[in-house]
This record gives sequence, C-alpha cells and structure tokens, in this order.
Amino acid sequence: MTKYLLVSFKTCPWVQRAATVLREKSVAFEFRHIDPDNRPDWFLAISPHKKVPVLRIDDNVSLFESNAIAEYLDETIAPRLHPDDPVARAVNRAWTDYVPTFASSVTATGYAADQAAFNAAAEKIPAAFGQLERALDKQSRAGQFFNGAKYSLVDAAYAPFLQRYFFLDRVKPLGVIDKFPRLQAWAQALIKRPSTHSFPQAEFEALYRANLKRRKVWLSQFIPDVAVAAE
Repeated sequence: MTKYLLVSFKTCPWVQRAATVLREKSVAFEFRHIDPDNRPDWFLAISPHKKVPVLRIDDNVSLFESNAIAEYLDETIAPRLHPDDPVARAVNRAWTDYVPTFASSVTATGYAADQAAFNAAAEKIPAAFGQLERALDKQSRAGQFFNGAKYSLVDAAYAPFLQRYFFLDRVKPLGVIDKFPRLQAWAQALIKRPSTHSFPQAEFEALYRANLKRRKVWLSQFIPDVAVAAE
C-alpha cells in the first residue's frame, strides 16, 4: 500500500486543497504540521520552494505545489474528479488556473496591514466573485457543484478560500457574497462537504483568528483577545 505524508501549516489553504482531494478519494494519509516560523531542515530538504504543501510518497518522492499534487492524485487514484470529456476537462483546468487570482482577493483582505489596504483589497472582491458567478451560471445548472452534480477538482480548489471569506465576514462583515446567489449557494455546499475540513469547523476558525492575531494585521483589532486565548 502506498504511504502518503502531507506536510502542512495548520491554516494553509493550499494544503487544505490537497487534503480535500485525498479525502474525496478516501485515501489514508499522515498529516504533519510544521511551524511556518521555524521550518525544520528535513522539510527544507524536500521542498524546493520552501513552501507547503509537500506530498511525500513512500518516503522517497516529494511532490510540491497544490495544483500539481491534485492533478497527480486525480491521475493515479480513483474516482476521477476531472471530467472525462477533454473540453470540459480543459475548462475545469482553466478555472483552477484562476484560483490564485481569486484567492489573492480574499487573502489580501485578511492580511491587510492597515485600513487603507483592507479597503483597497475588499474593493477587488466583487470583481473576482462576479467572474465565478458567471462561470457557475454556465457550468452548474443541474447541481450544487461547479460541474453540476459531480464534485470536481475545481470544487476542492476554491473551497478553502470561500471558507476563509466566511471567516473574514464574521470578523468584520463584508457583505459581498450575498450579491452573488450562485456563488453563495456553491460556497455553502462546499462548506457542508465533510472533505473540506481538516479540523472541526469551530476549531479551525479559532486557529484562523489566532493566526490573524499573531500576524498583527489590521483585522486583528476586531478579534477579542479573550476569545483567542480561550480557544
């Protein structure tokens, strides 16, 4: 049996993407969390970009970059999450290529250093959400996921960032997703999916908030110290 080790920071969305794919395929794997401020030598030796995720296979192969890991898993382990049709598969790959652009609109808001940076980042969210709203209008008329009824790699790719939007919205309401009904329904379906979650939801949201506090970002002032300490 193949042995899989997924190396992670606890709150990294890119790792969450790889973990979601593993769970969708019912693959047993070891999760090993490292400290982003103190990355061990063994990790630096197997991660060319010094980033997570790294998927270690049978203690002798290391894959890196979440998209490459997801594609590898989909090619080697059933069930296949990419569509069978080549055109549909290419469309799906194109939308996974949009993930970094989409993600930056959410993460920049969360990690803004001051109010001006927060406002500037928040202003970019509607454009990114609008792109996905239009894509979903074409893609998912017959179900709750990106391709309709069947879960795909696109769903796994966007789920962590949509989840973080909800986290942010509960720290300081943004009120953007309400204007995009298809996107909101998709996001809620993904949040309900067990594979999305590496931790119990309340625990993970507490970790996310604690990370914002640790970084001393502008949003951290809206997170009570006592709540983070208790969690």
